[in-house]
Amino acid sequence: MASFQPTEEQQLIRDTVASFAREQIRPVARDADESGQIPSTIIQQAWDLGLVQSPIPETFGGAGETPSAVTGALVCEELGWGDLSIALHVLAPRLVLQPVLSLGNTTQQQQVFPTYMGPHFTAGTAAVVEPRFGFDVNELATTATQQGNDFLLNGAKCFVPLAADAQHVLVYARSPEGLTACIVPRGTPGLTISKHEKNMGLKAVATYELTLDNCRIPATARLAGSLAPQLNRSRVALASLAVGVARAAFEYARHYAKERQAFGTAIAQKQAVAFMLAEMALEIDAARLLTWEAAWKIDAGQDTASGSDTVSGATREACIAKNYAANMVLKVTDNAVQVLGGHGYIRDHLVELWLRNARGFAALEGVAII
Repeated sequence: MASFQPTEEQQLIRDTVASFAREQIRPVARDADESGQIPSTIIQQAWDLGLVQSPIPETFGGAGETPSAVTGALVCEELGWGDLSIALHVLAPRLVLQPVLSLGNTTQQQQVFPTYMGPHFTAGTAAVVEPRFGFDVNELATTATQQGNDFLLNGAKCFVPLAADAQHVLVYARSPEGLTACIVPRGTPGLTISKHEKNMGLKAVATYELTLDNCRIPATARLAGSLAPQLNRSRVALASLAVGVARAAFEYARHYAKERQAFGTAIAQKQAVAFMLAEMALEIDAARLLTWEAAWKIDAGQDTASGSDTVSGATREACIAKNYAANMVLKVTDNAVQVLGGHGYIRDHLVELWLRNARGFAALEGVAII
């Protein structure tokens, strides 16, 4: 039976991240969006919390903690509440570290982990999304073709966070054996990082397009095993971030509605506004429970299909949670703008920022992982 009551340790982690998001991230969210730059002090403080390095084995300098999808979901929600752009930036190195931890052999881990065990934030990333209509992570156009003892990577990617500074890019591609992922070190010939993308939202996190033109890597750089569990972890991370963004918008709108007076009465007491706020709260709770259920199934080892069922266990739940949360966060943030009326459309209030960021969840894939 699933239990969604956080353990004492999980609650401590959640409270710590919530405090960081409230006291450090939220106050700089607007300026970061306007300038397109995240203060280096915030990035370093997040690094010092150990959110990225904690699952790395002690032999490589990490804490050796057992990765927990439920704990990751709690962390992502609080970071998303603070600011989505900053959350994606500080969590980006996990896009490399988590798959290498789960699927990498000892040699691959020795090549990757030490790079991220220093005292200062080190960028890493993954390239999943492709700039084409009808993108499907299970039907990638990017290819990995074996040639002797090497692989040749060819294709194009977009929405790759921190690509210009990343020490490693984990490239998802299609091989004769199916979906695969290859570790591509910074500066590998054939890997070209294009210009910084200009997006509707997520202005504070740098995302890039990249191209792979006969990018040659050794066969030993390819991760072995199914990527389904990693994709599930990514979907749960995105769903959790969406819940955090939606919760931020809801709480802001609720507070505004209680304070804003119209004809001598707080607008929160108006039936139309009250019903809208109630529906927002319901949708957020529903998305959160779906997300926690998927995370619980991942932790319970229900990541693979059994028998003839190709979409079972955590895969089914993670897909449902991600899709539901993507729709939910757009609806909730739009309703928050409506609650504020004309004030919701101006930059004096954060709800317009949350709406712009929320619009991206439908297109985002593989830009966060727990």
